[in-house]
Amino acid sequence: MTPKRPVYPFAALVGQERLKLALVLNAINPLLGGVLIRGEKGTAKSTAARGLAELLPPIAMVAGCPFHCHPELPELMCDACRKRRVQGEVLPRRDRPMIVVDLPLGTTEDRLLGTIDLEAAIKSGEKHFEPGLLASANRGILYVDEVNLLDDHLVDVLLDAAAMGVNVVEREGISFAHPARFILVGTMNPEEGELRPQLLDRFGLCVEVTGLNNLDARMAVVERRLAFERDPEGFAAGWQVEQQIIRQSILDARERLPRVIFSQDLLRLITAICVDQEVDGHRADIFMLKVAQTLAAYRGREEVSPADVREAATLVLPHRLRRQPFSESEMDENRLEETFKKHAEAMESRRAEPPPAQPGAAASDGEEAVLVGEVVVAPGATFPVRPLELPPDRQVKKAPGSRTRTRSEDHTGRYVRPTLVRPAIADLAIDATLRAAAPYQGLRQRGNLALAIREPDLRYKVREKRIGRNILFVVDASGSMGADERMIETKAAILSLLIDAYQKRERVGLIVFGGGEAKVALPFTRSVEMAQRYLTNLPTGGKTPLPHALFLARELLRQEKARHPKDAFLLVLITDGRANLSLGKGGKPMAEVKELAAQIGTLGINALVLDTERFAPCLDLGCLPELSRILGGQYHSVQSLKAPEVVARITAALGETAAP
Repeated sequence: MTPKRPVYPFAALVGQERLKLALVLNAINPLLGGVLIRGEKGTAKSTAARGLAELLPPIAMVAGCPFHCHPELPELMCDACRKRRVQGEVLPRRDRPMIVVDLPLGTTEDRLLGTIDLEAAIKSGEKHFEPGLLASANRGILYVDEVNLLDDHLVDVLLDAAAMGVNVVEREGISFAHPARFILVGTMNPEEGELRPQLLDRFGLCVEVTGLNNLDARMAVVERRLAFERDPEGFAAGWQVEQQIIRQSILDARERLPRVIFSQDLLRLITAICVDQEVDGHRADIFMLKVAQTLAAYRGREEVSPADVREAATLVLPHRLRRQPFSESEMDENRLEETFKKHAEAMESRRAEPPPAQPGAAASDGEEAVLVGEVVVAPGATFPVRPLELPPDRQVKKAPGSRTRTRSEDHTGRYVRPTLVRPAIADLAIDATLRAAAPYQGLRQRGNLALAIREPDLRYKVREKRIGRNILFVVDASGSMGADERMIETKAAILSLLIDAYQKRERVGLIVFGGGEAKVALPFTRSVEMAQRYLTNLPTGGKTPLPHALFLARELLRQEKARHPKDAFLLVLITDGRANLSLGKGGKPMAEVKELAAQIGTLGINALVLDTERFAPCLDLGCLPELSRILGGQYHSVQSLKAPEVVARITAALGETAAP
């Protein structure tokens, strides 16, 4: 057997103290709900998670049990092991190293939760469960890299299992449950999109990690990594003393944790912090108390102190403070200090008075900044999106109010109808199978079976799932856009659609052109906050390099169409059409614009051209209407460029139908 390659020691990690603390706390108390690690690439997120598994001692388990049940504690056993124990059997025992189970991005729900073999159940009458990744991770570590890119329904069931400690699989009236207690470690890069606030709230702890800025610390990272790569065994052996110290502190804290107590005053402080920070729901209060207790146990104490509460607040609250799409997720430190101050005063005076209202001191984002040759204008007020109908010949066929759907090739999506054709991944439609078999029961020998099923009776599910929607904004930021408040209205419209995109998990991209150049300000992403920040501060000024913008749009859309061939794409061009800067020396800008538009039109995407010129639409008379025809899209003049109408046109062009 090939010896296991050493893992980079947890104790050898340089810096990232909050990350290491959050992982250690979850190792001490798996009921903390896991930790979400947010940060840029290359900041030791996965290295720390794998190092934690190597740091922890082996676990005792029932030999041969697929769920790694505890051999002595009934609450950590599956039904089969518990039944064997009740019958007086001495459960065989073996030790298993702490493991890390990786959850790949392409995982299906059946692979994650496990599945019940319905064909075997129908044919033989026996319930046979195929364990999934949650079974493998029981009493171990479940590592989910790029958790924000997982389908929302998978994140939902994953966090449900983590919170309950039990995985329940139910299919077609057949149910199976097994223990699923694991340390959940999720990582994400915010630049690739955010988790919905409802899912963020389910993670117990959250830490932000960044690269180290200290010169000596960065040098230490490089030196230690190179030393590990030269001699992994020798490097790991050199850190065994430090590893054992951390390991023993975790074991001591586990033993001490059940004895940790807290006072009612500390509980009042925790709830006051959550109220003052305006946190929704009660998970923050519960997790803050649990984290504070675990911190006390880790620090060698048996009573929670205000210092534990303060440290717990920094781990539990920040990711729970984002209640609006574009709101910041930073905790108000001044308000936190005020809460502690008032708590101390109340303790001294034995009186509990409500804290005085704090006057708002937030800096306004609505101020107008003047740059050299450029002007930044704040967007107008946002508004709810009002979808409009497309003309019948351009309408996308689908259910009212829903997004475009496509047939699913795996077990994801909504069951819409049965079929006789067995798919590559079998997904039995038990309702249709039973209906097909019912007329023949009187003619078949059933034996001990309640129902006799034959191969011709089998029916399989046809599922449909939503197609992704992608909006590429190509925004004119030249000097002429600053006139007549056109940019104010345009920004308001785009920001309103960004809020709608955030709610519908759509991707957005942004290309801006002006001042002599065009650039991809934001590649396609679900992180609409980044688009909002860039757009809010977008200045206007300079020439109109429209050919450059369409060239970038063509390349970006071509790449994305190749990666996501079933997705719906929309190009939204917002300009006054005054192209006055060519791609090449001596070229004619409008000729280049039309040629590039024809190339974009061959990609098979929807397009919408919004003319911002109020008085004389396009100096080259009729150029933008002609441009929209070349693109195969729609054109609207400035008369319809009121913010709600812009959003309505964009929504319609994506194929959204109005709800009845």
